[in-house]
Amino acid sequence: MHKYLAELIGTFWLVFGGCGSAILAAAFPELGIGFTGVALAFGLTVLTGAYALGHISGGHFNPAVSVGLWFGGRFDAKDLIPYIISQLIGATLAALVLYLIVQGQAGFTGTGGFASNGFGDLSPGKYSMTSALIIEVVLTAFFLIIILGSTDKRAPAGFAPIAIGLALTLIHLISIPVTNTSVNPARSTGVAFFADTAALSQLWLFWVAPIFGAMIGALIYRMLAPQPD
Repeated sequence: MHKYLAELIGTFWLVFGGCGSAILAAAFPELGIGFTGVALAFGLTVLTGAYALGHISGGHFNPAVSVGLWFGGRFDAKDLIPYIISQLIGATLAALVLYLIVQGQAGFTGTGGFASNGFGDLSPGKYSMTSALIIEVVLTAFFLIIILGSTDKRAPAGFAPIAIGLALTLIHLISIPVTNTSVNPARSTGVAFFADTAALSQLWLFWVAPIFGAMIGALIYRMLAPQPD
């Protein structure tokens, strides 16, 4: 159970740190951290979480990553569903804690978008469903290529969390205006439960696209760098 608990805690940290920065600090009057700060926050949660918990569970913190690693031959199928359940619980608990915090602000009138993901009217830049689908697939594919490459036994040891954290930062810098950046179905699900929008009705895309993208990324890496006999 230790590895499942590590996945729960790590995903909690990712959502609390990343989404929390977007909800509490991104547009704070005059001192807001903006898109760049939010992107960095997401990257830092993965970097620190992977160093702290990666030796216990592998530091997935993301159902798409778990599926991609399984598809790439790096993860046992028997752990796939327990990992995804643990990640969903962690993400939802983090969203709940953030919800309890924001209610304490003077003049609270609702959660608004609550850092949820979306397309069309729910996209920060009003991008279409097609745009959202393409960018989530492409970015998750590259995320898996980076994860598989940096954790390969042939790669320099000890640096994988840095590469993965910086990759997630870059992913957010690219795609926050399009979808508010998912590449992580658990992250999308947890906050969607508390958003005052129709985020739940669009949640399907933020499961389908990242998982499909992760499988593409895993397939590409397997072709690029086949495991030695």
